[in-house]
Amino acid sequence: MKKTTANIPISGQTAVEQSLRNSELRYRRLFESAQDGILIVNAETGSINDVNPYLIDMLGYSREEFVEKKLWEVGAFKDIEASRNSFLALQKNEFIRYENLPLKTKGGRLVQVEFVSNVYLVGNEKVIQCNVRDISDRKGYAGRAALERSIVHIPDLAKEHDNFLRGILLAGEGFVSYYGVPLIAKGQVMGVLEVFQRIQLVHDNEWLDFLKALAAQAAIAIENVTLFDNLQRSNTELFQAYDATIEGWSRALELRDNETEGHTQRAADLTVKLARLFGLSDAELVQVRWGALLHDIGKMGIPDKILFKRGTLTEAEWVVMKKHTIFAHEMLSPIRYLRLALDIPCAHHEKWDGTGYPFGLKGEQIPLVARIFAVVDVWDALRSDRLYHASWSVEKVREHLRSLAGTHFDPHVVNVCLDSEFLTC
Repeated sequence: MKKTTANIPISGQTAVEQSLRNSELRYRRLFESAQDGILIVNAETGSINDVNPYLIDMLGYSREEFVEKKLWEVGAFKDIEASRNSFLALQKNEFIRYENLPLKTKGGRLVQVEFVSNVYLVGNEKVIQCNVRDISDRKGYAGRAALERSIVHIPDLAKEHDNFLRGILLAGEGFVSYYGVPLIAKGQVMGVLEVFQRIQLVHDNEWLDFLKALAAQAAIAIENVTLFDNLQRSNTELFQAYDATIEGWSRALELRDNETEGHTQRAADLTVKLARLFGLSDAELVQVRWGALLHDIGKMGIPDKILFKRGTLTEAEWVVMKKHTIFAHEMLSPIRYLRLALDIPCAHHEKWDGTGYPFGLKGEQIPLVARIFAVVDVWDALRSDRLYHASWSVEKVREHLRSLAGTHFDPHVVNVCLDSEFLTC
């Protein structure tokens, strides 16, 4: 009997194919008749493969306005950050659910939906199924208050035809009347204050004025919290931009100076770890890291013929080379957010006995972070392969650092660094 490559008899293969067709037909019927909106999205590209009739009716867009477009390009989802974030998260096989996502129909009407997405494997293709459920009825009175920007008063909830309120709020809590007051600050609706009452009361204008004042104060409080949150987010983004820029500068300096790859980053990380042992705060450690990353930025002002000279520098050339710490100060001091990071670029060549440069500072006149970085800089340089020497062993470097304690390095800093776990490998 002839068999397929999968060793299934033709009759058996036909049965499998028929079963698959039946399964696909059942899914298609469910897809077409579902009472929730359904989108099928390509997990690789974000393009919509299919959309069911219910979603088309719900949002008013034609099938052609959905299919083969990115999820966030379709009018209802356009400019909604959640749709792009949902797709990026789902690419990582994450489950996504938004309990109250506002979508606009093609006619401009606002629809509150519950948006649930998950990843499925269909054959060898990874797809995303997005279920969109209209929950506008659940949000009824609050939505009206927000859209109309006025108080919504329902004196007798029992006479309302809202199944959600009647089935859950009335049966469970015994509420009889309702007030919904929009929370408006600077022209923006921040939310809705909802008041449910279990006793039917008649309120005068003074009570309503108090309710409006309460809503106004709540709106201001929410706005302030939102502004503070946005400010924190902006500060975080700004800090990340600063940090990325400084790391970029440090990598550029390494490339120009033919520095051992990764030396600057390793030295910065190690300096931060050791500086923490000396009790520096988190805010101070940020400046320590930036200073370490930019410790040789002043070399940008040194002529290439001196910076890249293979042989020994002449006395005159050394005078020029030593100016790189002064150049660092001139380059960084005008940048306000880097002023506290100047200690390392300007003073990491100072020596404990006063024989260093550029100012010949002695002992504790040298900033602590510069004294720490000086030890780290030599440690990493000697532990790495360089053009002019092979890497030294751990013990040889530790012994070298001890030999320079009291002359080149702060003895206390050397002891703390060598006693730590960080200078052991």
